[in-house]
Amino acid sequence: MAFFDNTRKPTGLGGRIMVSMMNIGHRSLADWGLKYLKLNNDANVLDCGCGGGANIKRLLKKCPEGIVKGIDYSPVSVEKSKKVNEAAIAEGRCTVLQGSVADMIFAGDWFDAVTAFETVYFWPDLPQCFREVYRVLKPGGTFLICNESNGDTDKDKKWTEIIGGMTIYKDAELKTYLEQAGFHDVQIHDVQIHKNEKGWLCILVQKQQYDAEGIKYSERDT
Repeated sequence: MAFFDNTRKPTGLGGRIMVSMMNIGHRSLADWGLKYLKLNNDANVLDCGCGGGANIKRLLKKCPEGIVKGIDYSPVSVEKSKKVNEAAIAEGRCTVLQGSVADMIFAGDWFDAVTAFETVYFWPDLPQCFREVYRVLKPGGTFLICNESNGDTDKDKKWTEIIGGMTIYKDAELKTYLEQAGFHDVQIHDVQIHKNEKGWLCILVQKQQYDAEGIKYSERDT
């Protein structure tokens, strides 16, 4: 495995080095993206493709009375995330699991927010993964995607040639996949798309909060 392939699925010594590097190198991107995410102090949040666990730690700080869970299909990433967040895990405020975003074990309608930092490039069957995110979000919950590459520059193509299995999506492509997953049902909240001069991309979209009759899902008879 080439060293940079560890960005997709960290393994072995190279993977352990990579997740530590990502915890440091993605700090500015994460801080930029998280400023757009509004969370209550007691929010339940899921970080998909949690990598080295630095963003889990940021989310725990952002919702100090909430619960943050992480999922990653790399055992190396899960191990590092657990180590970085061991205090919160001991307090019962954090859980990190190994698994695929395409088939998550979490209950439906449970999370107030789901985040995905520098990870959707590597998700197989993106519409299915987005459907799973939609399923686990509460009605009115927010899905945040934050990418360092938005497909608009020549350097983006270079990375797809270096890293196997990497696909860099433009904002319009991601919007289409989100709509295919069900997020097009959002009636009140528009998809928010943010870009900056560095070529970073942040997308936020909310799960439908109302049914076809205009009744909040939380207020319907079950």
